[in-house]
Parts: sequence; C-alpha cells; structure tokens
Amino acid sequence: MGCDGPLLITDIVLPEGPLRRCARCGQLISGCTAERYRMSMGEFNDEAGTLPKPDATQRRFIRSRRYLEQIETRLGKPRESIRLLDAGCSSGYFLGVAVRMGFQAEGVEPGEKAVQTAREAGLTVHQGLLEEVPLPEGHFDAVVLFEVVEHLRDALRAARKCNGLLRPGGICVIGTGNTASWTFAVMKSSWEYLRIEKHGGHVSFFNPLSMKTLADRSGFVIERITTRSVSFRDRNDCHPLVYRVSKGLCEILEQPSRWLGKGHDMLVFMRKQVAL
Repeated sequence: MGCDGPLLITDIVLPEGPLRRCARCGQLISGCTAERYRMSMGEFNDEAGTLPKPDATQRRFIRSRRYLEQIETRLGKPRESIRLLDAGCSSGYFLGVAVRMGFQAEGVEPGEKAVQTAREAGLTVHQGLLEEVPLPEGHFDAVVLFEVVEHLRDALRAARKCNGLLRPGGICVIGTGNTASWTFAVMKSSWEYLRIEKHGGHVSFFNPLSMKTLADRSGFVIERITTRSVSFRDRNDCHPLVYRVSKGLCEILEQPSRWLGKGHDMLVFMRKQVAL
C-alpha cells in the first residue's frame, strides 16, 4: 500500500479472512497468506496471458486506442516520439496496439510463458518484476500499469520505480478497481474482484484517496481520475430475472457513476513532478 496508517479489521470477510482497512486512506488489504498468494499468481504464467477472447477483441482495441490517444494528448508530443513502458504487459495485447499506432513501446512481465508469446509477436518485452528489471532512469515518457497494482504487496515501491523511469513531466497511468464505487458499497464481500480464487493475486484494493496518497508519496501529482461500470449482481449467483433487472438498473446508473466517480473501474493519470 502507499500509506503508513494503522490497519483496522473490517466486517468484509473473505475466505482468507477479513479485509483490513487503512485508517487514513481507506486502502483495503487482503489477509491471504504468502503461500496462497504465490499459488494464485501461477495462473498468469500462461501462453495466452490476457489476450482477449474473439468476441471482446474489438472492444479491447477501442479502449486501448482511447487510452493511448489520451496519453499522446497529455504529453503534447507526437506518438512516434513517445517512449512508453507497459508494466505487467502479460502476452502483450495493449503493447501491440501501442506499437501498431506508432509509439516506441516496450514491456515488462514476470510470466515466462506470456513473455514468450509477446516476443513471438515481435514485441520487446523484458522478463521479470518491474522493481528488479534493469531499465534506464529517466528514459520513458509514459509508464502504464493496467490491472497490476491490485496484485502488489508493496505498491509504493513500484510507484517510486515508475517515477525513476520517467523523464520530468512524464506520466504514469494506472487502471485498477475502485472500492469507493457503488458496486463495492452494494456487493461488499460478494464482489468477485475481491476474491482471489476468481482473480489470482488480488490483495490490495484502492480508492481515489488511497491513489492520491500513493501519488504523493512517490513523487507524482494526480491529474485526473475517472471511473466507469456498475454491477450489483453476479450472473452466476442469482436468478436470471433478478440479474436482468439488476443489469438494467446498472445501465441507468452508468453515466451518473462516471460523473460522481462511483464506477468500479478506475483510471488514474499521474504526472511526475518537475524539480524547481
């Protein structure tokens, strides 16, 4: 986590035990053992990695392109001159979109099999953990971590590493879940995002305040936080009619969740501070 506040036991109980909450920033921390965490992370050492299924490919491409266009706009320079690092790139889907769009992009990924898939696609990927891979300081214009920080037991260390890799004024983009969302408020422990048996390695759960704390302690300034998506029921855990009604309600609340920062998918843009 990115805070040093005391951890309080919550009433949100998972199979691994109750979540703990930082009294200062609201960060939620799993109580799973190191062995359980290690075993759950094994699912990511897979050839397919996070490649989208055929019916989701177009949707993933549109979202990836939108994120990359936002990065280009925020940096105010042509994409061909932007050096981008995708930390936790898995088998390289987002990285591949970046390269095709003209970015100077490379990735870091610990999963050996996923790295092999990315390299076979012609992508430049360094194998290992972000904090341990030797990369040049101040070399990158942007570092992205999509669906990564929720897996980290020490997000502050990773954020400081990202800061060191960025040039002054560079940006770090983080995509993760939002525990200040309506989804979490309604579903609590039944929200599958919290369940390590469904999402291997998920042990650290952020909200906008804990993101700001992480940014402050790692040399960044938050430029923008956006959220999207609402869910109140798991399709597999309720009657089909109940699920359809719930889904309809969530569709109505989608736009308000964006306006009010209450969606469960959170996207954070952080700028590296420039020394005076």
